[in-house]
Amino acid sequence: MASRKLLLLPGDGIGPEIATEAQKLITVLNEATEGGFEIESGLVGGAAYDDCGEAISDTTMELAQASDAVLFGSVGGPRWDGVPYEKRPEAGLLRLRKEMGLFANLRPAICYPALADASSLKRHIIEGLDILILRELTGGVYFGEPKEIVDLGNGQKRAVDTQVYETYEIERIARAAFELARTRRGKVTSMEKRNVMKTGVFWNEVVSRVHREEFSDLTLEHELADAGGMKLVREPKQFDVIVTDNLFGDMLSDIAAMLTGSLGMLPSASLGKPDDASGRRKALYEPVHGSAPDIAGQGIANPIAMIASLAMCLRYSFAMTREAEALEAAIADTLNDGIRTGDIMAEGCRKVGTSEMGDAVAERFRTGLA
Repeated sequence: MASRKLLLLPGDGIGPEIATEAQKLITVLNEATEGGFEIESGLVGGAAYDDCGEAISDTTMELAQASDAVLFGSVGGPRWDGVPYEKRPEAGLLRLRKEMGLFANLRPAICYPALADASSLKRHIIEGLDILILRELTGGVYFGEPKEIVDLGNGQKRAVDTQVYETYEIERIARAAFELARTRRGKVTSMEKRNVMKTGVFWNEVVSRVHREEFSDLTLEHELADAGGMKLVREPKQFDVIVTDNLFGDMLSDIAAMLTGSLGMLPSASLGKPDDASGRRKALYEPVHGSAPDIAGQGIANPIAMIASLAMCLRYSFAMTREAEALEAAIADTLNDGIRTGDIMAEGCRKVGTSEMGDAVAERFRTGLA
């Protein structure tokens, strides 16, 4: 079998700890299925800045471009608060997204049955939740120019961030949303702020046209992003696929993540367009949570989001559906057996650390692959 090349970028904070647990699952996969996964590692974020003065080196970028997929941990922390803005740890992730063309960020919000009581919402509101937020990732206000702080004199300054979208950027994320909805429950909700933003008006127009011309068999609804956020915490199960821009997607996906009880539970995938020759997409997979520097090095971080990101990698980058389902089932079985890290601990369950949680999932994964 041809090798499958993964680039592992653990990053900062709890990133190295949860990356270690993902490696355990890759080892199980190779042993149980002859998966042929080869892992290379690199530095990103603050760790890369300490090593070479940049948030990611050109060498690591070359490795990312040559890999079949990238597994990413987390970046950032107060240690690097004083570094120049363009070299901040987060700049490494932004460069990966931009240069790899990763325009579509998929963030599922799924409530595992065993964790329904961990949510701040009532069980009947959250139980059975399965929504997917699709965030445009390489345009919008995070990348628009000008982006600057200007000294106006007399003690006054002016800060500018520019929200910019072109037709093709909205078309491709809209098509991705409709294509995903076709494999799910057939409903897309587009969220923007057309009442106050010209980009919102334009976004609404383009998504509506793509729906009308190419996906009229599916259901499309429009929501203002602030109203959508309210509905996410009031009645989240009304949504199937949500598609939105970079800024609102950043916020709405974190809201959706917390519906499930912990940011430590949820994965994400960032995908590019299919290659013209091979059909394979550039892809990066990462947990939704951040670097959590307050608990880094203590061995208590929840690795499930990182492990679930690996499951998304198996599904979207390698079409290994059976293996992805086995890994997701291993996570659910572990939770059903009452094994918990501190962030999802409940009465009557057994509290474990990062490594023990990884071991528990790996054991059940191995059994599921047998």
